[in-house]
Order: sequence, then structure tokens, then C-alpha cells
Amino acid sequence: MVAVKRLGLEILGWTLVVLGIAALFLPGPGLLTLFAGMVVLSQQYEWVEKRVDPVKRMAMEGASRGVQTWPRVATSLLGVSCLFGAGVLWGEHPPAPRWWLLDTEWWFIGGWGTGTTLIISGLLALALLVYSFRRFRGNPYDHEAEQKREAERHAERRRQRELRRHERAGHHEQSGLRERQGHAA
Repeated sequence: MVAVKRLGLEILGWTLVVLGIAALFLPGPGLLTLFAGMVVLSQQYEWVEKRVDPVKRMAMEGASRGVQTWPRVATSLLGVSCLFGAGVLWGEHPPAPRWWLLDTEWWFIGGWGTGTTLIISGLLALALLVYSFRRFRGNPYDHEAEQKREAERHAERRRQRELRRHERAGHHEQSGLRERQGHAA
């Protein structure tokens, strides 16, 4: 069962990383998807975990700063509205204006496929804004406390990995002992 869970997390993590990289060049939440993949993979790999934590801290600090004043909240809501509006406009695919120098096929290329990813990006941005507002409004992010929690979490994960290694080593030793006893008989 543990192996199935581990394989599922690996597949999910690497899939999100690949989709995130693709979305960096295509419309969609590329950085967010890439980060989500790295968060999933950080459950399996210590080297990923070490790279995720600083990014997470910076994201939390930015989220906290972004909701401490009403002008920042309003600006964020304006950005969300722009994403929704661009998604609907892209999906509706209005005719190209006269000033458009390229072939009209290149005007809002992608139609509702691209428009939908923009709308989904807007929904994600709105959800993150609501989360940030509820978590950090009036209670700014504490960088030092988070670093302390990370250090404790890293120490606990290292301890758990060591326990698993010792358990596997003990299991292999017992298997080898049984084999040797079987050959001796």
C-alpha cells in the first residue's frame, strides 16, 4: 500500500511539473502548477523540499503583504477581473480590428480553449486572494516562526526517513538470515 501511495504521488508530482512547464509557454497558471508539482514531490525527495521552502516563504510573504491594505486588495481584484474579462473576450473571439497587421487567424488564437484557461486562472487567483485575506489580513506572515516550523518539520522527516531505512535494513538482514539458514539445512 505504501508503494502504491508513493507511486501515485510521484506520478501526480511529475505530471504537475510537466504541465506547469508547458503552461509557462501556454496560457494558464504555469508557475502555480509547477510549484504544486514541486510541493507534491517534496513529500518524496529531500532535495525538492529544500527548494520548495524558500519559494513557499516568499509566496506567503507576498500574499500577506498583498492583503494588508485596501488599495492592494482592490488592485488584486482588478487583476482577477482582467483575467475573467480576457477569458470571456478570448472565448468570444471578436473580429480582428483594422490595425491588426497579422493574418486574422492569429487574432485571439485558441478560442474558448485559451479563454477557459484564463478564466480558470482567474478563479485560482480569486481563491488565493480569499485565502490570503482570511489568513493574513490584520495578522501578517511571521517569517521567523515559519523558518522554525520548517526546521522542525525537516528534522522530523529526516528522523522518519532514518527509521524507514533502518526498518528496511533490518528486514533485509532477516531475509538474508532466513536464506542462509535455509541453505544450511
